[in-house]
Amino acid sequence: MTNSPPAVELRGITKRFPGVVANSDVNLTVASGEVHAICGENGAGKSTLMKILYGMQPPDEGTIAINGEQIRLRNPQDAIRAGIGMVHQHFMLADNLTVRENVLLGAENLHGIGRAARAKLAELEKQVGLSAPLDALVETLGVADRQRVEIMKVLYRGARIVILDEPTAVLVPQEVDALFETVRGMQAQGFTFIFISHKLDEVRAIADTVTVIRRGTTVGTADPKKISSRELAEMMVGSELPSPETRESTVTDRDVLRVSGLRLTVEGSERAVLDDITFTVHAGEVLGIAGVEGNGQTELVETIMGMRKASGGSIELVDADGTARDLTGLGTLARREAGIGYVPEDRTRHGLLLTQPLWANRILGYQTRRPVSKGQLLDIPGARKDTERIVAEYDVRTPGIEVPAAALSGGNQQKLVVGRELSGNPVLLIASHPTRGVDVGAQALIWEQIRQARHDGLAVLLISADLDELIGLSDTIRVMLRGRLVSEADPATVTPQELGSAMTGAEEAA
Repeated sequence: MTNSPPAVELRGITKRFPGVVANSDVNLTVASGEVHAICGENGAGKSTLMKILYGMQPPDEGTIAINGEQIRLRNPQDAIRAGIGMVHQHFMLADNLTVRENVLLGAENLHGIGRAARAKLAELEKQVGLSAPLDALVETLGVADRQRVEIMKVLYRGARIVILDEPTAVLVPQEVDALFETVRGMQAQGFTFIFISHKLDEVRAIADTVTVIRRGTTVGTADPKKISSRELAEMMVGSELPSPETRESTVTDRDVLRVSGLRLTVEGSERAVLDDITFTVHAGEVLGIAGVEGNGQTELVETIMGMRKASGGSIELVDADGTARDLTGLGTLARREAGIGYVPEDRTRHGLLLTQPLWANRILGYQTRRPVSKGQLLDIPGARKDTERIVAEYDVRTPGIEVPAAALSGGNQQKLVVGRELSGNPVLLIASHPTRGVDVGAQALIWEQIRQARHDGLAVLLISADLDELIGLSDTIRVMLRGRLVSEADPATVTPQELGSAMTGAEEAA
């Protein structure tokens, strides 16, 4: 391995967008057969760099060499031909197709669709540890198996260099362990991995080398076995690694949200996606909902927000004077006007208009309220002024409030959304994966804002796949499995492993 040329060598990579330099003179050398992690804040340029390596964007300057040969990558097909595959953070699978169909789609000319294809699929199935049958519909798979299908896709196309973009963002600890086992097994067979992650303890557990990117340029390379998470964080953001830990209790006995017997069935059938959900969130309390994705958390949030119509049960919001208001029959805007702030799990689909300027995004969900409206009319100067306040208070890094939301990095988009939702003086905040895909700096700011709002009496319903975040921020944790709340955990004593077992049903089985 020491005598072979680097699997990937990027030299002087520079990429400019209007008003922003995403990458500036980035250098990266990835040895053949290693797991090489890339860390950096949101907006540091990691995603842009990987898009350049995968042929999705051309660099303005610099060179790319794969296995010692300088090449030009004009599109992902060029990258695939060069042996590069990418598993995106948001899976690119067709839910209504089977595992086999997803892997073969667009690659029918490689091994045909007969015996050779079946043999190759069987080989890859073992290699990645897929537990689901090849004829299973992807929509029936859990997130860990979906990820394995994505890895199978890139391997089927001949990739020897695999880019994993935030691969553990939605996995419980046991699934992370299984993924790392797969990666190590494939590494022993000569595969090279580029691992993008914000979770520094995981980087130190899996990577052979880590390169840190800050503000668009490489600032150093380190051996993760010889550097602490704190030191890595300081390389990334110039500050200590944040902790979600909340020490003092601010929970009161005043009810804010009462959900009773909530039920949601699949349209056209009696199958319950939500089954007899009952809980109360109090003022000054963070109630955390833990669960593997696909067990009803999304449907719970969307039903409380009025995006789905409940099949049974009730949802009440209680005013400061104790007056309970039944929200069950109200629309989403009316629920927002009643005092619910909402941080959606997918900011780009449900939280922002990506082509619109930041000040227009400040208006979303608040179009009937000050400071962005006056009576029946929108107050554009008011929206602009308040957007500037949010940008300053929440450290949203942007050239200005006129730029479209799409021009911001994921972490800065998230800070804008959180700032907007906490600006309407809500009595209840529904925060769904509030720090997914954001760096340690943005994480620290969002955690601090939630802590401060909780201290001021806000009730928070927190849904998160980050178990450290759930344990650190929550006053109470409820575990959701197959559409039901099955157990309760004390954040002061529960471990991520115990929570992971409850989430996957391992405790039930035992």
